Amino acid sequence: MSFSMNAFSLQGKVAWVTGAAYGIGFAIAEALGTAGAKIAFNCRGEKHLDAALKDYAAKGIEARGYICDVTDEAAVAELVGQVERDLGPIDILVNNAGIIKRIPMHEMSAEDYRQVVDIDLVAPFICAKAVIPGMIERGHGKIINICSMMSELGRETVSAYAAAKGGLKMLTRNICSEYGEHNIQCNGIGPGYIATPQTAPLRERQPDGSRHPFDQFIVAKTPAARWGTTEDLMGPAVFLASDASNFVNGHVLYVDGGILAYIGKQP
Repeated sequence: MSFSMNAFSLQGKVAWVTGAAYGIGFAIAEALGTAGAKIAFNCRGEKHLDAALKDYAAKGIEARGYICDVTDEAAVAELVGQVERDLGPIDILVNNAGIIKRIPMHEMSAEDYRQVVDIDLVAPFICAKAVIPGMIERGHGKIINICSMMSELGRETVSAYAAAKGGLKMLTRNICSEYGEHNIQCNGIGPGYIATPQTAPLRERQPDGSRHPFDQFIVAKTPAARWGTTEDLMGPAVFLASDASNFVNGHVLYVDGGILAYIGKQP
């Protein structure tokens, strides 16, 4: 069998990206749309939905937007049915929606902890559960879970996030184990530190012209010596959503500039 670049095409596919109104989710949806997929995305409010639809249109991407709380199992089931009526059966699911609460563990309430785990770990289970039966029926499917370096590492103030993202890594492996025989591939993408509007304050130059201390820390810990960009995540997402990755399963692809491979410079 000879290789064809058509293996990377998503022409005719339907991709649902959760929480893709902006940031990493938006970039991934843009990449999948550019590769030919029809895009569905959800968010939790009209304001973000309307702004995102304009942003997709400006990029030349046709996208359908929906309001949905991905922690609500009934709402997710209803959304999947609506997407399939609007666009067709869902071939690709990207579990991107997530939150982080930076609170020292001994000061964090169980309520806050549960909210992070509910959105970052339970919601991917709910969304995957909703699309897997159709994928089994059609004999193919791609699920991409947006993991994190905190799927592997701990850090101060992120106990709930690290627990959820570590669990998401194992959910990724278990979906692979349970449904691989149905030609369903479930993989993860683990972004490193990505330059987004949300992280911009951490990269601002100080009054004396020096880098922000956190910016210095990240650049020093990254062999690539820079923050990642949302564009850095586009190629990996298309690969994991396409037929080019049909024998890649249960894997987390860390797009981190090498942080996880690096012990750091000797002081």
